[in-house]
Amino acid sequence: MDNKLFVASLSFKIRDAELTEIFSSVGSVVSAKVILDRDGRSKGFGFVEMSNKDEADQAILKLNGSNQFGRDIVVNRQKAKESRPSYN
Repeated sequence: MDNKLFVASLSFKIRDAELTEIFSSVGSVVSAKVILDRDGRSKGFGFVEMSNKDEADQAILKLNGSNQFGRDIVVNRQKAKESRPSYN
């Protein structure tokens, strides 16, 4: 989980390929996914998995607050999913 990142404030023009390209500048990208609504439009955030913790640290250091496609992006560690109570 230390190498998984949450990326927010993305330009609505950015898709998976552009997200991969941005993060490839600081290390090896395992996966990059922009979250889309059901009509195929970007929700303005996504997730990136770097190959290791050091590369994830570098991505946060170098890319958090950087201007990408006209917007200053936010890069943080992905938080663990909270378990939701089951209602039976």
